[in-house]
Amino acid sequence: METVQIVLDKELLQATDRVAKQTKRNRSALVRDALREHLRRIEIRAHEEQERAAYKAHPQDLDEARLWASVAVWPED
Repeated sequence: METVQIVLDKELLQATDRVAKQTKRNRSALVRDALREHLRRIEIRAHEEQERAAYKAHPQDLDEARLWASVAVWPED
């Protein structure tokens, strides 16, 4: 691992320390986990945007939608 230095405002640092204590982790572990989760969400959003762009460029036609609906297995009520 590498050591880095970051600057946090007082309220953010206090909230970080409070949550770290509540979750029984140290500050570094909490920040690492939060950063990993944030980066994962950014990656998911980018992937979703790529899919939106692909569907926009090549929209599903009604016949294709009907085909999928015809083979779908719907649960019994």
